[in-house]
Amino acid sequence: MTIIERPSLTPVVAGSGVSVGVKPSQAYGSLRRPVSSTGWRSWVFTVDHKKLGIMYGAVAMFFFLVGGVEALLIRAQLAGPNGTVLSAGLYNEMFTMHATTMVFLFVMPMAAGFANYLVPLQIGARDVAFPRMNAFGFWCFLFGGIFLNTSWVLGGAADGGWFMYQPNANALFSPSHGIDFWGLGLQITGIASLTGALNLIVTILNMRAPGMKLMKMPIFTWMILVVQFLLVFAIPVITVALFLLMFQRAFGATFFDVGAGADPLLWQHLFWIFGHPEVYILVLPSFGIVSEVLPVFSRKPLFGYRFVVFSGAAIGFTGWGVWAHHMFASGLGPVSVAVFSMSTMLIAIPTGVKIVNWTLTLWGGKLWFTTAMMFAIGLIVEFTIGGLSGVTHAVAPSDTQQTDTYYIVAHFHYVIFGGAVLGIFSGFYYWWPKIFGKRLSEKIGKWNFWVTIIGMNLTFGPMHIIGLQGQPRRMMNWTEARAGEGFFNLGFWNRVSSSGAFILACGVGLFLINVIVTTRKAEKAPLDPWDARSLEWMTSSPPKEHNFDSIPVVHSLDEFFHRKYEENHETGELTKVATAEEVLADLEAHADAHIHMPSPSYWPIVLALALPIMGYGIIFSRILIVVGGLLVLLSMFAWTLEPSVADDTDYDPPGDPRADDGGPTKELATHV
Repeated sequence: MTIIERPSLTPVVAGSGVSVGVKPSQAYGSLRRPVSSTGWRSWVFTVDHKKLGIMYGAVAMFFFLVGGVEALLIRAQLAGPNGTVLSAGLYNEMFTMHATTMVFLFVMPMAAGFANYLVPLQIGARDVAFPRMNAFGFWCFLFGGIFLNTSWVLGGAADGGWFMYQPNANALFSPSHGIDFWGLGLQITGIASLTGALNLIVTILNMRAPGMKLMKMPIFTWMILVVQFLLVFAIPVITVALFLLMFQRAFGATFFDVGAGADPLLWQHLFWIFGHPEVYILVLPSFGIVSEVLPVFSRKPLFGYRFVVFSGAAIGFTGWGVWAHHMFASGLGPVSVAVFSMSTMLIAIPTGVKIVNWTLTLWGGKLWFTTAMMFAIGLIVEFTIGGLSGVTHAVAPSDTQQTDTYYIVAHFHYVIFGGAVLGIFSGFYYWWPKIFGKRLSEKIGKWNFWVTIIGMNLTFGPMHIIGLQGQPRRMMNWTEARAGEGFFNLGFWNRVSSSGAFILACGVGLFLINVIVTTRKAEKAPLDPWDARSLEWMTSSPPKEHNFDSIPVVHSLDEFFHRKYEENHETGELTKVATAEEVLADLEAHADAHIHMPSPSYWPIVLALALPIMGYGIIFSRILIVVGGLLVLLSMFAWTLEPSVADDTDYDPPGDPRADDGGPTKELATHV
């Protein structure tokens, strides 16, 4: 493998994966590895942000399929009157686990997968700040998701809804261990989110390429940065709530027991203080994806770059002040209702700014309707529908009537599926050539798009109607006598919704077929198939382990685009002066002498595995708490002693004229 040197232009961060005691120009050191760079060990023990991003995506997609099956079972139950597909208890478990899986095990980790893979590439870095902590976060997510789903075979899954309101979620009303698995599983995945957030914040703020100021970062990186700050402040809130729930159920505490003088409404406040920022944690990464896709396929810069940046930050900030519109039916009082009604109206403004800027980016552009572009436009349309139905919650009397009806289900799914999921699919089709070196089939992709859009609207559109007619959410069946007549026939619209769910499943199936077909094809995608604009396309496809042979110096927003084109400032015309291959060849021609890359490690896996062991101990046997705790101490201690490279010798390539001293250096690094 080529040995190269990183220029001394990026700050060295203590404990960041950068060598301790090494001058910045040598801070990334030897590419030697203690395990093979191929085979299963290269994936299981990896700390490479790109492999971890792919692993996040693969596991999240698996959970997407699990959550989809749960949704299909729910809709099968409601497809006809007096449904018997699921029992009442199993139905409660199914809608609880469906929502939990989709929110915590699909959308959040899928966004983390995109962020892990793309953010270092977009900012011109060779790795994340804390590579081993990054690996630890992934394994926490995986083990937490597995732990959560083992409840199905260990006594039953959680059955209190994804919001787990008190006192319904206490041991009296839910005596099985399902909610215990739920609370502990989410604490483990929350550790993954929190460590990942800290890692990405430090990476973005400290490891940008020379010349890349904050206002020259790609929008996707900006939105990921906003999301990480939301996670840093939101995850501790839900963690506190989950700890209170755990101690109440497992150790007899009375935090929500009215008889002991407590107030169950405390849970709602804690949950929704987390829960509403969580909505933006889910959708802002997709907003960033769309903001990358639209300029590329409109053949023009993003309209109002600064407005898009600051509107994203405003969404993140304002999202903390709207949580109680989920609680208008709980008796907050007129003053609180008025305040939160106003804040709910206000948060529509920065979201509207984004939609206007996206629309004006399309306006006058030379549009190229690729599958990625179609999913991006689909997001604009479908999310706008969800946003408009959401603004109605600012009207307190209307919100009180809509609470706990299918209208809320419709709104939420237009926001999350129409926003977050469509954006994720746009990102799949846009960045697939970069990540895997092959382009997904556009023909299958367009079928994927249209079937998905039709299925989505048939599934969730009718829920507005049946919700406004009073059908409560979480209702396990309906009867012909309650179905109604004509346009307001609940039976008819439930059948339409269930049919749409299976059509939507076919749309997802087409994507999986596309992946299989693409994987089997031998054709390699062009280096720059879309004529892209940002730095991640200024690398090979897939990128090398060290990302860049030499770190690019950034002079402007859309640096890669401006290296390919020169603009006539008088006429505004663009002249192509270099191809992507020529830009990459220029970087490779000036490759640095040598760098340090962090070594693989298995201690992040061991540490992450200890957490579910302690979780099982809390539920079943206290001795497992001790075993898990000892494993935590052992793995943390071993982690601190583990060197970052296979040995303490960094070899310059023999006879390499770029080597600065022609001989070995003796530097040892310790990595987080």
